[in-house]
Amino acid sequence: MITDIIAWMAGWIVAVISWGGYTGIALLMAIESACVPLPSEIIMPFGGYLVSTGQLALFWVATAGAFGCNIGSIPAYELGRLGGRPAVERFGRYVFMNTDDLDKAERFFARWGSLAVLVCRMLPVVRSFIAFPAGMARMNLTKFHLYTFLGSWPFCWVLAWIGMKLGERWNSDPRISAWFHRLDAIIVVAILVGLGWIIQHKVRRHRKERVAD
Repeated sequence: MITDIIAWMAGWIVAVISWGGYTGIALLMAIESACVPLPSEIIMPFGGYLVSTGQLALFWVATAGAFGCNIGSIPAYELGRLGGRPAVERFGRYVFMNTDDLDKAERFFARWGSLAVLVCRMLPVVRSFIAFPAGMARMNLTKFHLYTFLGSWPFCWVLAWIGMKLGERWNSDPRISAWFHRLDAIIVVAILVGLGWIIQHKVRRHRKERVAD
């Protein structure tokens, strides 16, 4: 079942990018930055693979990805700005965000200020949630989008570059092909571990809430 979901998701991502090119990459990264669990680790490397085939250019792949991050960050920023922490706590669960995720993002923002947006956009996981505290702090919108773009661009570029290099060696090195065949199993294990962590985390939080009540 999980393997089928992964295969469907990967196939859908590939289809969107194949159909839309740079627009498809921007659209998918916008969805990912809106805290929807769509892995950028699949989106950007496939864009990089198309660079290796000559269909796309690396600079514009990274730029499209960063632009998508800006677009996708708008709903999270506005939710934080208009509703504050209560709104984020109420609606965050719909995008698999809990109070611990919000606390972590807030700590980053409290420590680094507006620069947290720039720094966190280069980091996995927390990069998707940093827009909430930025909105809650009513960070200047121009600066927010500038830092979001500048932080997202190198993140997107690195993932696309990896995909490009793998694509270049796909036909010349049979070990690359064999490695990709093993990748499905690795992804399945990673998702199972992630789901286990989420379930354990939610159960632990529920127990704490019952004790507090």
